[in-house]
Amino acid sequence: MNVFRLLIALVLLAVGLVVGVLNTQPVRVNFLFTEFATSSGAAIIVSLLAGVIIGGAIVFATLVLPLYSRLRKAGKAAQTPMPPASTGTDI
Repeated sequence: MNVFRLLIALVLLAVGLVVGVLNTQPVRVNFLFTEFATSSGAAIIVSLLAGVIIGGAIVFATLVLPLYSRLRKAGKAAQTPMPPASTGTDI
C-alpha cells in the first residue's frame, strides 16, 4: 500500500510540474495593498495549495477539535472509579 501511495504522489507531483512549466504566461496578481507579477502556472499551483490549506483548517476546526474534546471527556469518564455493584444478598 505504501508503494501505491508513493506512485500516486509522484504522478501528482509530475502533473504539478507540467502545469507549472507549460503555463508561462505572465499574470499580475493584485491584492488590496500590493501587486506582483508571476507566471500563470505558479499562480495556479499557489491557489490550489492555498485552497487545500484553508479547507484543511476548516475541517480541523469544525470536525477534529470537537471530536477530540468529546474523546477526551469520554476518556476522563472511563477513568473515574465506579462504585461496587450491589448483588442484593447483603442483609
